[in-house]
Amino acid sequence: MGRLVALSLLGIALALLGERLLALRNRLKASREVESVDLPNCHLIKGIEAGADDIDILPNGLAFFSVGLKCPGLHSFSPDKPGGILMMDLKEENPRALELRISRGFNLASFNPHGISTFIDHDDTVYLFVVNHPEFKNTVEIFKFEEEENSLLHLKTIKHELLPSVNDIIAVGPAHFYATNDHYFSDPFLKYLETYFNLHWANVVYYSPNEVKVVAEGFDAANGINISPDKKYIYVADILAHEIHVLEKHPNMNLTQLKVLRIQNILSEKPTVTTVYANNGSVLQGSSVASVYDRKLLIGTLYHRALYCEL
Repeated sequence: MGRLVALSLLGIALALLGERLLALRNRLKASREVESVDLPNCHLIKGIEAGADDIDILPNGLAFFSVGLKCPGLHSFSPDKPGGILMMDLKEENPRALELRISRGFNLASFNPHGISTFIDHDDTVYLFVVNHPEFKNTVEIFKFEEEENSLLHLKTIKHELLPSVNDIIAVGPAHFYATNDHYFSDPFLKYLETYFNLHWANVVYYSPNEVKVVAEGFDAANGINISPDKKYIYVADILAHEIHVLEKHPNMNLTQLKVLRIQNILSEKPTVTTVYANNGSVLQGSSVASVYDRKLLIGTLYHRALYCEL
């Protein structure tokens, strides 16, 4: 009798694990086939060989790329080279990516940049915020961009217990930002269990020198974050749920959810989806970001190349 009970429990456990594995496969879209949608004027950006996970573009056309991200268990085309920040002037006729120098005193050897965001202060000072994973830990680095020298002056490193697994960031002040945690845990094994069992513990955190707080939670895997042009709404991509969350920003910096959508043009009456570019992996692998400036499209990837297109 005891043996039958044990076998029954084993069968139930295996069935549960199988169901969770199938559910994870569906969430990852592992069987999805992509039909390519090409643009006529595209070329790979020279100098980006090991990923450009995030891109941010200033109003004057200067585009920043975070390159060389390394993640546990993820292939890297440049495992021994630290990450960096590249810049491209999209107003040039033939723009090219240049690596920005970073001031002395910053640990370049362990630089592992992820999400980035820029903030322009009232005196036109440009700050660059970078999610960094030195030795696979979690920090946010704040730099001052010095355009004449094509360099970054490191100002501050931020660590906090509410920032255990930071993915992306949107700056809203010279030392103020919203950040997504794609997992609740920082330990890789616990992260795997969190994803496997679909716990929805990921969140969004607001950080300022005077206050740090969770302002939105319940995400499967909170990933990209951005802000509307009028600064009233925050957009959060839940990558495994395949959803875009529209959150209203309040004067106290708290967020309340307005909509959860799976489509673009998220505040229009009749939202639609238009596929501008798609590739089956023959040109780009693991796309993570797209950004547009004056009919110029930049597409970055987690660990591969980056693409420049004229629309």
